[in-house]
Amino acid sequence: MNQQTSFPLSWPQAWPRTVAHRRKGAPFFRRARAATPGAWRLKTKLSMADVVADLYRELRLIDVGDYNVVISSNVELRADGQPYSGRKPPEDCGAAVYFKLKGKPCVLACDKWNRVEDNLSAIARHIEALRGQERWGVGSVEQAFAGYTALPAPGDSTHGGAWWNILGCAHDAPFEVAKAAYLAKARELHPDNGGDHNKMAALNAAWDMCRQNFGVM
Repeated sequence: MNQQTSFPLSWPQAWPRTVAHRRKGAPFFRRARAATPGAWRLKTKLSMADVVADLYRELRLIDVGDYNVVISSNVELRADGQPYSGRKPPEDCGAAVYFKLKGKPCVLACDKWNRVEDNLSAIARHIEALRGQERWGVGSVEQAFAGYTALPAPGDSTHGGAWWNILGCAHDAPFEVAKAAYLAKARELHPDNGGDHNKMAALNAAWDMCRQNFGVM
């Protein structure tokens, strides 16, 4: 994951972006003790320290070590590599979290909310929800995260990360050729045919990148 940066924001391949004017305030907050005894507790916005601690806690619960985590945003970093609290909100408030689960690179990203802190909190809540699926004995954490495989940086042909390498076509192939390559590989890799969930997720992400490249969505 060394191609990912904590600052500035390294948005993952194939993840759609939220148009700026559609971002809104999040329902996340923490309760602070009121100054007057017996008064209602006050709702305050989550701080960066709050959400980073919460995020690491959720990741540890799925056995992801701190050293395997990259929190990426447009918030400048402190000397310890963590984002500052109380800084002026950046224009692009999106956030992404890269980590390795059982040795496999994964990524979660969010830019629905108008604060970096709230987007990070949303990612933590998403991990909590996925983690909860394992409690019912239907699937594992690894299966829950199968669709969140992190692709290498665009054009990183040494790791097969460029969408055309993953689809198995030339970089200048016409759209119909790329589509045919995708459909052929999808039949081969689909879990219903005994394929691999992670490889299918990477193929779908590459297909999304291909369609974006050709303006076909």
